[in-house]
Amino acid sequence: MSEFRFFYHEDNRIKMSRSMDTIKTVPIEMFLWIDLNDVTLEVESELEQFLKIYIQEEEEMEEIEISSRYMETSDSIVLNSSFLLDSFEEETISFIVKNGILVSVRSQYLRSFNETVKKIFANPRNYQTGYHILVDLLETRVDYDADMIEDMTRKITILSNKIKTEDDADEDAMIDIKNLQEKTMIIRENIVDKQRVCSNMLKSELLPIDARNKLSIIIKDINSLFEHTRFGFDRLEYLQDAVLGLINIQQNRIIKIFTIVTVIFMPPTLVASIYGMNFDVMPELHFKYGYLMAIAAMILCVAGILLLFKRKKWL
Repeated sequence: MSEFRFFYHEDNRIKMSRSMDTIKTVPIEMFLWIDLNDVTLEVESELEQFLKIYIQEEEEMEEIEISSRYMETSDSIVLNSSFLLDSFEEETISFIVKNGILVSVRSQYLRSFNETVKKIFANPRNYQTGYHILVDLLETRVDYDADMIEDMTRKITILSNKIKTEDDADEDAMIDIKNLQEKTMIIRENIVDKQRVCSNMLKSELLPIDARNKLSIIIKDINSLFEHTRFGFDRLEYLQDAVLGLINIQQNRIIKIFTIVTVIFMPPTLVASIYGMNFDVMPELHFKYGYLMAIAAMILCVAGILLLFKRKKWL
């Protein structure tokens, strides 16, 4: 859904407007944040002229190399960062901060943005410039990443508790483990992106002191999240090895059964093969009890093999 929001100072308060007429009635130095969500080219063009900036298209944001997603000039910062959706798809967002005004360009609904808006209206004194809002957006996103990691840890625990016997170790369990590994990897890549963005911003002289201090804390939080994702990877690898071990035990048990059955029926098959030959000279060919003798020989062979397996504890 197309949406644009203007946040600006007025009477020592922060107000929000959804009208393009705001750029004509409010002085430019009063603006804090302009949030653009899937807006038209006409709106982007009008804002480019108003702010004297260039707004990247979605294709441009996605094609920029990771190493080049942060740019800084004498009066502005331009950065692109990926925010995860609940479906684990990545939404690339472009942030432009010029003369203290933040412009965010996106094409999806993001809970972290709405959560930041609530914080702005709850404590407007903490948001004197667009830099403060940008830092808070990153902080909120990192908090959501932490929630996603906790949810992933919970799912890993549930899956681990579900696999208790060989019967629980099957193809579905391996698929569940693979899906959790992929999601954990996506979260980790997203956290790496935030770490790179925050580290680059921390070097900027344009960033206010209080925002820089908050950014340092965010980087520490990000580093702690790396430990949680590494722990999740280790648990999934251990669980994968355990499932493969249980599957191997199950397969070995099946092979063992087939082997025992084959060995048990080999002597009776031999007896039946011998007495099934059609030679003219066979001592037992006209023996009155030859049939019963052959059956008895087969039964004795089977009983002897079973007794031997029992003594060897192979059964």
